[in-house]
Amino acid sequence: MTDTDNQSSSEENTVCVARFEIHYRQILDHNAVLTSALPTFAQDAGSLITLYRMMVKTRIFDSKAIALQRTGKMGTYASSLGQEAVAVGIGQAMSAEDVLVPTYREYGAQLQRGVSMTDLLLYWGGDERGMSYAQQPQDLPISVPIATHLPHAAGVATAFKLRNEPRVAVAVLGDGGSSKGDFYEALNLAGVWQLPMVIVINNNQWAISVPRKNQSLAQTLAQKAIAGGVQGEQVDGNDVIAMRHCMSEAIERARNGGGPSVIEALTYRMSDHTTADDASRYRATEEVQQQQKYDPIKRLHDYLMQTGNWNEKKDQALHAECAVDVEKAVQAYFDTPPAPPESMFDYLYETLPDAYQAQRAELIQQGVSNKGASNQGTGNKGVSNDG
Repeated sequence: MTDTDNQSSSEENTVCVARFEIHYRQILDHNAVLTSALPTFAQDAGSLITLYRMMVKTRIFDSKAIALQRTGKMGTYASSLGQEAVAVGIGQAMSAEDVLVPTYREYGAQLQRGVSMTDLLLYWGGDERGMSYAQQPQDLPISVPIATHLPHAAGVATAFKLRNEPRVAVAVLGDGGSSKGDFYEALNLAGVWQLPMVIVINNNQWAISVPRKNQSLAQTLAQKAIAGGVQGEQVDGNDVIAMRHCMSEAIERARNGGGPSVIEALTYRMSDHTTADDASRYRATEEVQQQQKYDPIKRLHDYLMQTGNWNEKKDQALHAECAVDVEKAVQAYFDTPPAPPESMFDYLYETLPDAYQAQRAELIQQGVSNKGASNQGTGNKGVSNDG
């Protein structure tokens, strides 16, 4: 054998040609027709009704929150209109001991995990106490900065692995966030360390005013998982049955030591990016109208009606019940006394550094002084101008 033969043999032993596929999953299409067999959980009509109820509740809450912002009773708000199936599918698949690391449209998941509607309203109203969840204190708060919470999720998952806890960190971000370095760093770490972590890319086709086609040349966003040695899959994000099923498989695989996953949920942002945005400046009305036929709530509604598991009387009662629950939450939001200004320091660190303690004390003192001056000016002892 010649030296050339040896070189060729060596190269053959070291060169690896890798081939990958990204699978797409759908169970119920936009005409409410089954495209594949129902998973076991969905064969129980009660489970499907639970999914439907939560999507309806999320949408009614969403509509009310927008109305509050428009009337000056709440701050900027990010709508989840049209994306309810993604969050509800996530929430239904998670166990109570898992940790949700959300962005700002996962209301359907948060509500299922014990976050109250009043908490969410307080948060968007600028009250830090809205991120202190009594029922799920270990879930991370809403993250508005894009993708910065992905390394946090990797850290949470690392803690689970080091402690040998059968728990999973579920992180959610948008299609635009998957172009950030934070996403790639967290993905790479999750792959190398085989962390119990599931990353959901909520691909609603728009990163504020940037359409999906201008964000990445990748055919799918799920294939970004391949570079990290992580399993990637695409799912119809308007099919709550498929979303729930896909999430359940990924979460249980991570829980049982099978490593992380990336799930790209294909959906559409029916609303403006936030209430501070006007999508009509960059998006055609016809595009939005075309997407309405993929409405996730109508899809499941029609299927339940076709199978005889739902009717209009039940539907009207459900909407009325959800509207009452939302109004109660809104009233609780209105009835919550404002947090004192110094509370802005209370959620920064486990132990507040000395420099911030001094600033906090100064703010408290200013508040006391201002209140005293206000009381003297009005002549009402013990009552401030905004009392």
